[in-house]
Amino acid sequence: MSMSILLPTNLQQCPSPSFSPSTPLLSPSPSTAFSFVGTSRRCLRLVTCCVSSVQSSVANGSAPAAVIVERDQIRLGLPSKGRMAADSVDLLKDCQLFVKQVNPRQYVAQIPQLPNTEVWFQRPKDIVRKLLSGDLDLGIVGLDTVCEYGQIPNYGIFENINSLKELADMPQWSEERPLRVATGFTYLGPKFMEENGIKHVTFSTADGALEAAPAMGIADAILDLVSSGTTLKENNLKEIEGGVVLESQAALVASRRALTDRKGALKTVHEILERLEAHLKADGQFTVVANMRGNNAQEVAERVLSQPSLSGLQGPTISPVYCTQNGKVSIDYYAIVICVPKKALYESVKQLRAVGGSGVLVSPLTYIFDEDTPRWGQLLRNLNL
Repeated sequence: MSMSILLPTNLQQCPSPSFSPSTPLLSPSPSTAFSFVGTSRRCLRLVTCCVSSVQSSVANGSAPAAVIVERDQIRLGLPSKGRMAADSVDLLKDCQLFVKQVNPRQYVAQIPQLPNTEVWFQRPKDIVRKLLSGDLDLGIVGLDTVCEYGQIPNYGIFENINSLKELADMPQWSEERPLRVATGFTYLGPKFMEENGIKHVTFSTADGALEAAPAMGIADAILDLVSSGTTLKENNLKEIEGGVVLESQAALVASRRALTDRKGALKTVHEILERLEAHLKADGQFTVVANMRGNNAQEVAERVLSQPSLSGLQGPTISPVYCTQNGKVSIDYYAIVICVPKKALYESVKQLRAVGGSGVLVSPLTYIFDEDTPRWGQLLRNLNL
């Protein structure tokens, strides 16, 4: 998901600004450490409409300092409901980390593969708050929620956004008649506007669907998460170019103090990162195995590498297939093993057949483990370890 600006279709669209890089929205927090591993994203967007109504301003509250509570178990927070709740459990399952919940009404579960870890199902914003307070050690939650309630650092996943100068220069916005924004993001919204030079703006919260706020006359704009944009179109809203505040995705987050002070926390994080990174790298990759006649491995390798889609990750693996004929062991076939992406799968099978491959077997990959885990190394550097 991402955060950006949209306009109603019954109004004239503001001039499209040109894109320019901007500085990160947030500065690092001393009490948290983060590794971003999710792949699906949504948009947090601002939507506008020109109507007048009552305004109010809401200030973002400060979060408590993290503390370490004496306990043996590592606590992992997962969303208790919604799309991300199911996606988080499915992602862990794909990594062979099975969340065992005895009763679906219970808010505590176990992961047998991580015996020293408890799973706590919480509201996304409570996961962030409990990470800051020390009640949780790890969590999987939307980056938008982390940024709103945890004020965590930018690790390169934010969109480069424009200053929105055209919106700031609209003549109707003044100190007496500011731009009114309805949103639940009362920290990110004001910060974004301030950094982009929009001075005459107030923020208010709205009950129910924010998409209705402009039509009801209680706001000129809304700032909200958007995925496909279908709901926006159904409410006659459209995006303002350059209005993306941030790209949000699921993030594995942890308490810095827990990682450095709690026994076993770093080891648990290391295993989770290893599994997640290896699984994400394997996503959409397939192992293709085929037999091919040949006089020697060199000859077979040359035939395979003559095809553009058969190079694999580092090159094909060629190994002899041993058969018995008339009581003697002989080598008539060689086995070829390659890794190919899903989009090139059928083309790779056709190319294997074209150079003499037969008995082609295809299976999806679960993990691709590299020599090291880049995110683990980055985490250690962030912790000065």
